[in-house]
Amino acid sequence: MSSLTSNPKVQLAATAVVSAAVAAGAILTYQRLQEGDRVSRLKQSIPQPGDTDPALQSVTRTGTLPQPDPEDLHNQALAQRAQTGDFDDELILEQLARNRVFLSDAGLQKLRDAFVVVIGCGGVGSHACAALARSGVQRIRLVDFDQVTLSSLNRHAVATLADVGLSKVQCLQRRLVAVAPWVRFDLRVQKFERGVAGGVLGGWEGEGGKRPDFVIDAIDNIESKVELLKYCYDEGLPVISAMGAGTKSDPTRVMVGDIGASFEDGLSRATRRRLKLQGVTSGIPVVYSTEKMGEGKAALLPLAEEEFQKGSVGDLGVLADFRVRILPVLGTMPAVFGYVAANHVILKITGYPMDYQPAKARDKMYEAILAYVQASEEKVVRMFEGGRVDVCIGLKVPITPGDVAFLVEEAYRGRSAVTGIPTKLMLIRWKKPQKTTLVRIGEGKDEQKSADLKLRDLVCLTKEEAVRHQKEVLLGDKSLEDLYSQEVIELVEARQKEAEAYERHR
Repeated sequence: MSSLTSNPKVQLAATAVVSAAVAAGAILTYQRLQEGDRVSRLKQSIPQPGDTDPALQSVTRTGTLPQPDPEDLHNQALAQRAQTGDFDDELILEQLARNRVFLSDAGLQKLRDAFVVVIGCGGVGSHACAALARSGVQRIRLVDFDQVTLSSLNRHAVATLADVGLSKVQCLQRRLVAVAPWVRFDLRVQKFERGVAGGVLGGWEGEGGKRPDFVIDAIDNIESKVELLKYCYDEGLPVISAMGAGTKSDPTRVMVGDIGASFEDGLSRATRRRLKLQGVTSGIPVVYSTEKMGEGKAALLPLAEEEFQKGSVGDLGVLADFRVRILPVLGTMPAVFGYVAANHVILKITGYPMDYQPAKARDKMYEAILAYVQASEEKVVRMFEGGRVDVCIGLKVPITPGDVAFLVEEAYRGRSAVTGIPTKLMLIRWKKPQKTTLVRIGEGKDEQKSADLKLRDLVCLTKEEAVRHQKEVLLGDKSLEDLYSQEVIELVEARQKEAEAYERHR
């Protein structure tokens, strides 16, 4: 053994192994330190609430501005002159000439007088903002807590490599003053939430507190999105909301419709569900895609397991409450969503005629389902009232097309509770009543007749399944257990609880 340890070759080999191990350990340690330093610098570069930058008084939080180059200095100086009136209006009108002949002088003036708030200045919001500035809107408030990153550059409207690390709102202002120096930007580097809504959506300072003419919601965080839309709905602020551009690839499927009718979109579905639980079932226009997911297409991916092994996943996010997921985004699609949103705002503000294509006649489908509910309830009432037809004359059901949309699209996910089939859907009472469901109020010509029907009483089935259910359960003697498995019964009970929660906020 001693001869081996004294052998120069063995000693050399051992020294090499030890040196390699030490070097590898040093490299790994250095890499960990670098990663920790990057995370630390990232978090430190996001200032705390209340910090202000004297150079941009309207910024509530700001990162470190890069050293301005000669072009930045020139653009900022020109913007200062333009915003104090030292800019020939004929030059502005010449730049906006194409919009002017399209919208008319009166329409363009409305646009120039307008005040628009864009909340979320990433892929969608940046393109919406750029379109508004180029089209003539002269007061734009930008709201976003985040910074430009390398991964932002595949979809951001104006960001360059030089803007990486800069807050998104400052990036937009920095680049767009070079295009339209007369535009006044009010920058808010902050996350939108209910507690700051009054300030973020308040009036334009210095001009009599002018309320926003429109709000563009380009937020991708569901909680903030719902809080914004609910606030705008309650306060009567015109708003248009961009739904999910991630995983979408077909620009011909992007459209504008009411939030109650949007479909084939996960963010839209989640937003709609939460708003309906707060009593908002319609009245908010949204930009969404009708493109269906399919084999070979991009999909929302979970964070890879090896990322979890590196430590706290929260260190990978800008904010602690923002879940880290991999969202595949084709760079062109956020731009389409952003321009569609901006287009809607421009047309609305100027009063230009709008004639959107209806969303696959979903309203007609809901009305047909509602008619089926009405007819089914009349049969149930007649069964308890000795078959008399006159008792059903003028019978009303306390269900609206919006209720139908919620039950079909949200509670039952657009599928039959029994077979999962997504076509020819109907709603029908699930359990057979133990007594008459007829409710009478008043007498004679003032009498009101209605069916005692709750949303939680209804189940979603195909038309064929509904016909059988009515014949054998509601009008027959079979029990639910005779026709359906325990799994189906439990599924319906779970959906009924969702309907009951929604019903409390109608």
